[in-house]
Amino acid sequence: MAYTNSSLVSYTKLSPNHSGQRTHSIDRITPHCVVGQCSVETLGNIFLPVSKQASCNYGIGEDGRIGMYVEEKNRSWCSSSNANDQRAITIECASDTAEPYAFKDVVYQKLITLCADICKRNGKKKLLWLGDKDKTLSYEPKSDEMVLTVHRWFANKSCPGNWMYARMGDLAEKVTAQLGGGISGNTETEHPEKLTEGYYRVRKTRADSKTQKGAYKILSNAKRCADSNPGYSVFDDNGVNIYSPGGAASAPSEDVPFLVQVSISDLNIRKGPGTDYAKTGKFTGKGVFTIMEVKSGQGSTAGWGRLKSGAGWISLDYTSKIK
Repeated sequence: MAYTNSSLVSYTKLSPNHSGQRTHSIDRITPHCVVGQCSVETLGNIFLPVSKQASCNYGIGEDGRIGMYVEEKNRSWCSSSNANDQRAITIECASDTAEPYAFKDVVYQKLITLCADICKRNGKKKLLWLGDKDKTLSYEPKSDEMVLTVHRWFANKSCPGNWMYARMGDLAEKVTAQLGGGISGNTETEHPEKLTEGYYRVRKTRADSKTQKGAYKILSNAKRCADSNPGYSVFDDNGVNIYSPGGAASAPSEDVPFLVQVSISDLNIRKGPGTDYAKTGKFTGKGVFTIMEVKSGQGSTAGWGRLKSGAGWISLDYTSKIK
């Protein structure tokens, strides 16, 4: 295939440290942390000496500028894995020098833009984060899919750092949204609730942050990650387990009644607690509602809530509890 390079590049210093033309088409992106708030010029100088034996395709400096050090047609030496680098675009990102190796917002936003550009030019409509090494490396992407991988899977390193690792799911979501790839529909609405603040976190337990597979703005993506990783659940920012594969989510700790916030306009009201009950033909609209009873039922992992108004039942998957 014909390879191209990003037009977003503002600085180029090609490194001799590469293996020549890659032997696999591009279907992975691997973000890295530099462990230093450096410029694209500094990165170019780092990768220039042959003695360094390291390089990357692109780098993002602390000011958000993008540098190119190995053309996309060539395999960089970046991820401690020949197999990964043969098919991945590798991106070094300026970061803090200590854990969690955080990126400046301008760097993270430019990473989103660059990943979207890479996907577009390589004919991809979706960027996927599967959150697990074995599942990712055994997964064969479809022709329109790009997959995210991380350096820590191939070497005893923290890279890309816990700050970025926790945002891999968010990166995939934002890039896919820019590509117009969309997100698969849900049981109750084709417009899943998207958080404006906080994240749905996929972990073994809420307190065990080291096991975190990803942090997501959209619940369906968090559920998908949990489904792919046995023993993991989805937790909201209040620490509530809202989804556990193979079992119901934790019931609310307080007794009914309680208040919930609905942030979507088209949440169906049903005649009973489940998608096997008929729709009433009405929607809640956005607002605060009182839940009088909670029951488990088909089509909702967080359970079904009976509205105080007597209008019917709603899926609690699309609500947030008000304390």
